[in-house]
Amino acid sequence: MFTGIVTGIGTVESVEQRGDLRMRIASPFDPANVAIGASISCSGVCLTVVERGGTPGNCWFAVDVSAETISRTAAELWQAGRRLNLEPALKLGDELGGHIVTGHVDAVGIVAESEHVGDSTRLTIAAPKALAPFIAAKGSITLDGVSLTVNEVRDQPDGSVHFTLNIIPHTATVTTLGDLRQGSEVNLEIDTVARYLQRMESLRA
Repeated sequence: MFTGIVTGIGTVESVEQRGDLRMRIASPFDPANVAIGASISCSGVCLTVVERGGTPGNCWFAVDVSAETISRTAAELWQAGRRLNLEPALKLGDELGGHIVTGHVDAVGIVAESEHVGDSTRLTIAAPKALAPFIAAKGSITLDGVSLTVNEVRDQPDGSVHFTLNIIPHTATVTTLGDLRQGSEVNLEIDTVARYLQRMESLRA
C-alpha cells in the first residue's frame, strides 16, 4: 500500500527485454533502505525490487515489468531516460498524507488541456467510460502515483469523463507532473473507497 505522496524522482537508466522487461532506475534513496523484494510505486505502478546498489543519495534498483503491466499502463513509462515518481511502500506508523493507494493502475488517461492559472497549472484529464462512476468533485484520485483532489467533473456525450486537477508549484517541482503537456498519457488509479461504494450500489440495483 502507498499514500500517493512522492518521496523522490527516479530516472530509467536502462531497459532490457528478457522474458519480462528489466528496468534499472536511478533514485535519490539510500540502498540500505531498499530491500530485495520490496515494493516501490513507480509513477503509480507497484513494482518489486529484484536488484539494488549504489550509495546513499545515488541509489539504483532494478525491477521486472510484465507484458500485462505494460499493456495496462502509459506506454511512455517504459523508456530509457523517463523520469518516474517514486514512493516506497507504506510502513506501519507512517503518516498517511494522501489517501490509500494500491499501485494498481485502473486506466490510462490523456491530458486534454493544460493551462496556467495564477502560479498553478490546471490539468484537464480525459478518462475512459469505465472510470466515470468513480470520479467525483472533491474526491481523491491518483495521477502517475500522486494523490490529488478532483476539482470539477464533466461527463461527456460518449460516456467518458473529463476532470480537472490543480497542480501547485511545489507539486510540479517535486514530482513529474510539471512535465505533463497536452496529449501526455497518465496512469490513473481511482479511490479505493469509491470502488467499494460503487460495488455496493451495483448490488442494490
